[in-house]
Amino acid sequence: MTDSHTPQPLPQAQDFVQFAIESGVLRFGEFITKAGRKSPYFFNAGLFNQGHQLVRLGQFYANAILQGAVEFDMVFGPAYKGIPLAAIVTAELARQGRSVPFAYNRKEAKDHGEGGLLVGAPLQGRVLIVDDVISAGTAVRESMALIRAAGATPHALAIALDRQEKATENGQDVPYSAVQYARRQMGLQVCAIATLTDVLGYLQAVQTDTATAPPLHPYREQVQAYRQRYGVDGV
Repeated sequence: MTDSHTPQPLPQAQDFVQFAIESGVLRFGEFITKAGRKSPYFFNAGLFNQGHQLVRLGQFYANAILQGAVEFDMVFGPAYKGIPLAAIVTAELARQGRSVPFAYNRKEAKDHGEGGLLVGAPLQGRVLIVDDVISAGTAVRESMALIRAAGATPHALAIALDRQEKATENGQDVPYSAVQYARRQMGLQVCAIATLTDVLGYLQAVQTDTATAPPLHPYREQVQAYRQRYGVDGV
């Protein structure tokens, strides 16, 4: 018989939210986004900076990719944050029985040694781009151009968090998110470990946990209000 007071395992997405909070990667308060919005939360994947965190992060990415039935032949990490992400994801995929090559780019072309912008395996086939989040989609477009120039196909994108909010163009809100744009206009398969909906679900779940609820309880309404103001509908 299950003890009603025993915490139940969280779904993978909310488990990731908890992991991000405990790692100081997902924070609540008052932050200004690239679009100039005042956000009650901030996600900085660069703060996953310990070995054990990277191991677990790779597991979350690989699980999301495999469970999402993402089609790909190799992995690409855009400089700079995408480079370690591509490495840990490729390593975890291999541990789970799916060994694929990976590559990444430099910000500036190297004029000695092997030279060029690209490092790692030759770009070929269907390429999965791995990054942390996307906002304007600039880094994704740059990656797609590099991949196509090498004769490969940019096919999919894996990110850690989908903010599910309106993108901006020329300083104006548009009625779709960066993820929706990547799917509809860029033609990419997109999978995210977690979404803002999962963040809200986690904040709701911890309200009954007296050890966690006090510092997080006030933020659920703030995040919900932000979602109502800037959120997008559908996928």
